Amino acid sequence: MDIAKVIKELREGVKMNRKEFSEHTGIPVRTLEDWEAGRRTPPEYIPRLIAYQLKYEELVGKGVKYGGASGENGSDSDNG
Repeated sequence: MDIAKVIKELREGVKMNRKEFSEHTGIPVRTLEDWEAGRRTPPEYIPRLIAYQLKYEELVGKGVKYGGASGENGSDSDNG
């Protein structure tokens, strides 16, 4: 899947606009805009790192509800 689409789906999955998502993740708004528009391409690990952050926050109860993005395994349990 296209990295730009994955990043946009991650952001939309937590129902945040770009400014909110920027403040939440620490990624500059302009960078998010460029990534989502396909003007720039982030390193491959960035979508996984963002997804990890969002999932971690959901699990520890920080209030962010992660809806998931296409291409993610969607498993909520990992018992080993």
